Amino acid sequence: MIVNEEKFVKKYSLIYTLIVSFILLTPLSLYINHKINLQEVQTEVELKSIQAHIIKAMDNFGNHPQEIFEFPRFASFASGLYKKDFTPVYTQIHEPLPSYMPGYHSKGSNRYLITQLPDKKYFFANYLVTKTEISFAPVFFEASLIAFGIITLILLLSFYFLKSFSKPFRRVNEKLDDFIKESMHEINTPLSIINVNVDLFDALYGKNKYFNRIKSATRSLATIYNDMDYLIKQNRVAYKNEPINLYDFLQERVSYFELICQLKEIELLFTCNVEKKPILFFSTTKLQRIVDNTLSNAIKFSFAKSKIEIKLFHDKEQNICLSIQDYGKGIQNPQRILERYYRENEYKNGFGIGMSIVKSIIDEAGIDLDIQSEPGKGSLFTYTFKKSMFQSVPV
Repeated sequence: MIVNEEKFVKKYSLIYTLIVSFILLTPLSLYINHKINLQEVQTEVELKSIQAHIIKAMDNFGNHPQEIFEFPRFASFASGLYKKDFTPVYTQIHEPLPSYMPGYHSKGSNRYLITQLPDKKYFFANYLVTKTEISFAPVFFEASLIAFGIITLILLLSFYFLKSFSKPFRRVNEKLDDFIKESMHEINTPLSIINVNVDLFDALYGKNKYFNRIKSATRSLATIYNDMDYLIKQNRVAYKNEPINLYDFLQERVSYFELICQLKEIELLFTCNVEKKPILFFSTTKLQRIVDNTLSNAIKFSFAKSKIEIKLFHDKEQNICLSIQDYGKGIQNPQRILERYYRENEYKNGFGIGMSIVKSIIDEAGIDLDIQSEPGKGSLFTYTFKKSMFQSVPV
């Protein structure tokens, strides 16, 4: 049951990186906004400088009225003189102006500075307009490099520190896992010896109610053992799908649990309303965990001298359904019965892991489960196996 260290480190490194990056990138957004505002101010200053140069040129021309005035031209700037109604006297600007009010204006990537001139001083023009283009690409490129550097550094540091911190826990986890595996092995050996010797005693001396109780208890213990074994191997062993005769499989599991039922005088009734050979392509181990845990719970919470009905049938979509109905205490919280370690009755035996194993299996396989329960009257578990999970086998 060792936690996958690589997955753990990658997962929490990513989470930690996202959280810290969000915290650190918030000031970066303020920095970007500051840089953009600063660039806007610089652009406005440049436009004012260009206009000052143009006005100086027109002032100098006023002293030489006999000459032809050559309007200043600039590589990155366009300018123009406009009348009161903003009809051009002369202009290098070819698109409509964004505003007719003096001041600094923006339109897309273009920036304009409109300045009011003294009346009739400069070629009977009332306004001087200067335009340039602005680009924030360098700002965003710089911000992207900073953000990339921050995120990369945090990710690398997170990965390094989490990997270092996880080593002691991994060693403890490995020792615990080894202990559990060895314990499970030690439990399996005497369990097998008890079962074999009880069977030999039955063969030699006939049935004995006391030995039947021992055998029933060992079968209940075997179900818990199989759950624990499945949990240990869950993330390490690939349980391969294989053809399973569902009818024969259920018959065998019913026979297995009949001895346990005898102690409470519970009758197991199995009926099949589908073809006698529905071949399910599924893992035998996983199917056994589904059936055994559901039947085990049904027996545990059934009233003495009651019955448990196991049915195999088709639904409207021709999927095959397996239902297990008991007539016992019922479930107070059906929505919680699939939670790990949840137990309806703390004084009942069991660890509350069986149905959580079932949930992990059916979620992975896409098997639907419907739970209906009424306290004091019993519970009905219905598993729906999609028809695509079955092989067509001639009868």
